[in-house]
Amino acid sequence: MNKKKSLQIRASRRTVILAGLAVLASNIKISQAHAQGLQHVRKVPMAPDAKKPHKKYLVVLDPGHGGIDSGAIGHAGSQEKHVVLDIAKNVRALLIQHGINAHLTRTDDVFIPLYDRVKIAHQHNADLFMSIHADGFTCPSACGASVFALSNKGASSAMAKYLSNSENAADDLASPAVIKKDHYLQEILFDLEQTETVKESLLLGSHIIKHIAPMHHLHSKNTEQAAFVVLKSPYIPSVLVETSFITNPQEEKLLGTAVFRHKIATAITNGILSYFTHIQNA
Repeated sequence: MNKKKSLQIRASRRTVILAGLAVLASNIKISQAHAQGLQHVRKVPMAPDAKKPHKKYLVVLDPGHGGIDSGAIGHAGSQEKHVVLDIAKNVRALLIQHGINAHLTRTDDVFIPLYDRVKIAHQHNADLFMSIHADGFTCPSACGASVFALSNKGASSAMAKYLSNSENAADDLASPAVIKKDHYLQEILFDLEQTETVKESLLLGSHIIKHIAPMHHLHSKNTEQAAFVVLKSPYIPSVLVETSFITNPQEEKLLGTAVFRHKIATAITNGILSYFTHIQNA
């Protein structure tokens, strides 16, 4: 299949999915406060000496947790929600420098339900979605970075299952009056595209891992899979990056430094750029 025909098929598939989601989403009301929180992404011109990409990509970055949900807490009291917001802001700034539009699901310490995070990516017609975390485990010796893609057939490891269960429980902290879970992403339309989307997500994950590996220990050398709610987009390649374990004393110290947060953000950014270069040349 030539490149032009491949791109046409991708565009047609995306159009069908978008049309179906529009119908399904017509019965869903997003809270006024949440809608007002959405901001238009500012287009930033590329540097004169930068290679112009085939298109203007848009990435939605999701700093995990926030507000009433602190996320994992380190032994010294570091809160995951603050650490990952800073890392995500670093990634956004670096992407913009490379001519990539980047939007954050949250820019301050607020709580956003899990499915709303996915909807933000849909509303911005994102080319990829990335949720950024620094999670915890019951054993303080657990360490290293991991990258996860969606699995509809069970977790790829015990750790993947533990972390997905932990992350998916975030919405339980909100009162029923605050959060309204909708499951339109689990309709039949979701299944039509999911196989290809997971395949792309695994490819994206491999690029992220490749660039993290030289600068930080990996908990897993391959992209893991589990049923993370925030990865359940039917057509947007989506990954969840665990930058480190904040419950590991040594890694908590690393995460507390601006130098490390910038280094891990740089590795993530390079992985994203590598992925976009790959699909442009495919």
